[in-house]
Amino acid sequence: MRIIVISDSHRNVRSIRSILDAQPDARHVFFLGDITADIEDMNLEFPDKRFHIVSGNCDFFSNYPTSGIETVGGQKIFYTHGHTLGVKHGTDKLLNTARLNGCKIALYGHTHVSQILYEDGIYIVNPGSCSEPRGGGRSYAVIDIEESGIMPIIINI
Repeated sequence: MRIIVISDSHRNVRSIRSILDAQPDARHVFFLGDITADIEDMNLEFPDKRFHIVSGNCDFFSNYPTSGIETVGGQKIFYTHGHTLGVKHGTDKLLNTARLNGCKIALYGHTHVSQILYEDGIYIVNPGSCSEPRGGGRSYAVIDIEESGIMPIIINI
């Protein structure tokens, strides 16, 4: 099972569309906020994909929650934009929240810096920004969940 993780598009719908086009086999898309309106129309363009959306600090009028938990491929995933957990100052709160909820994967954005960590049996993945990266190129993440394990990677656009 392949999932796509996108964050911080900041009105770059073209970038989101190119990511989704590049990953036709992915069935789940996690959008981690900033700007939720960018992803909403993708439901119509990509009806074969299931979208999981949370709002970020720039989503002022969004009705989406700031975090969620979803089970995909038998693995529980905690996902959030990250601003409410202070991810710019570290991932401790994110990791603790994922652990308390029995999640094996924790997804976050907000920093615009891509990163993959593995701590205490939990994969921590930040896809970076598909629009306005800091300290690197535009990027997103792909996570393959198989019986043999979990494999997250960052893909530069």
